[in-house]
Amino acid sequence: MRQPQLTTITLPEFGLPSTEPALGRSLYQARIERLRSRFVAQGLDAVVIYGDREHVANISWASGYDPRFEEALLVVTKDRKPTLFAGNEGFPYAEVAEGDFERVLWQQLSLMGQPRDQERPLATLLQQAGLKPGMSIGLAGWKGYENEAGTYDANWFETPHYLVNTLKQFGPVRNVADLLMNPIDGLRIINEVDQLARFEYAACHSSQRVKNVVLGSKPGMNEYEACSKMGFDGFPMAVHINMCAGPRAKYGLPSPSMRVMQQGEPIVLGVGLMGALNCRAGFLARGPEDLKPGIQDYVAKLVAPYFASAVAWYETIGIGVSGGEVYDRVMALVGDKFFGIGLNPGHYIHLDEWVHSPMKKGGSTKLRSGMALQCDIIPATGTDYFMSNIEDGIALADANLRAAFASAYPEAWARIEARRAFMMNTLGIRLKPEVLPFSNMAAWLPPFWLAPDQAMAMRDADA
Repeated sequence: MRQPQLTTITLPEFGLPSTEPALGRSLYQARIERLRSRFVAQGLDAVVIYGDREHVANISWASGYDPRFEEALLVVTKDRKPTLFAGNEGFPYAEVAEGDFERVLWQQLSLMGQPRDQERPLATLLQQAGLKPGMSIGLAGWKGYENEAGTYDANWFETPHYLVNTLKQFGPVRNVADLLMNPIDGLRIINEVDQLARFEYAACHSSQRVKNVVLGSKPGMNEYEACSKMGFDGFPMAVHINMCAGPRAKYGLPSPSMRVMQQGEPIVLGVGLMGALNCRAGFLARGPEDLKPGIQDYVAKLVAPYFASAVAWYETIGIGVSGGEVYDRVMALVGDKFFGIGLNPGHYIHLDEWVHSPMKKGGSTKLRSGMALQCDIIPATGTDYFMSNIEDGIALADANLRAAFASAYPEAWARIEARRAFMMNTLGIRLKPEVLPFSNMAAWLPPFWLAPDQAMAMRDADA
């Protein structure tokens, strides 16, 4: 029988990309056509997508434009080129986007105090973009209201009040964020090969940043000094850096500070780029001898069952598997109250770190080829045992998608195959052929950051 064990492991150098995958105009045109087909089938005449710096994924998926300092709107009707509304700074910046759209300057999207000398009423501009009285309009922001059963309320809006009110001048409006984000067939749930390749590119860099800090953190450094080990190159970020050690580490989300790290204390780091997020948590220690009394069985009590649950996730995940099956396999191992699992044990990932999740109790959604998914099981014990974390991303790809990926992106495919070999041959994780690991730390879990050559693996009990 296999058991999780702490063993000596060398994490391979999987390498970083020498080329960057790009999404061309034809891909965005195809996305707009799929969007049109979907909203027409739902009885809509147009869809307006809202975006801002924090909520970029839906509008970027459709246009390639990511708002920087301002908000933006994309108007898509049945029969004309989409129109992008941007403010003073976004209007010229939109020229770099790969999407196929017309641009309109609406200065109320600009920051306060900037010029409003070309101000025109929003309703007038929307009419020029193709909206007409009597239309049924869908409005997509960044989420919708769902109850515990997953029932979606299309009359609940999180987008700005002015926008909802103005659109209602043309006709009935409903929230259609689920059109892009629902867990069964949302338009952003199934990804093209080029998009998956770009996610792999992002994951290479985000995971490398985390690995650099795990290997480079030392007692006596402050948290900023530890984070300086990341070696950022400027790829767009999806979230703030989550990094801290000591008393704040139990919260998971704080940003780093000047606080000096001490040997034997808990530590956590999460790095999210657009398309990937990686996280590790453990102790800034050489081994159990550095931990405070009472938790020196940290590996046996928390890390080993936690790693076993992550292995169960990786070995269960696959095309045709339901999200509920993954949930059940994981929670059978870490469902005890001690582990404090409060969120879904995994979710979809895209330009935003969390799109939606099919992994819940009783979840019937079947996983499909083209999905990008995150192993994200978070044991928040609320005790001195702290937590453990092994957050990385994968994609699911059937034989045709795997062949297309290997043909179009051979360098990335070589990294994927090397990661699969490491996970199966070194870590003892039995992957299905369709599981494509994107992280350069693929399932690598060192509980003690000062001894990174000691990591978890599945081994036969008598080994």
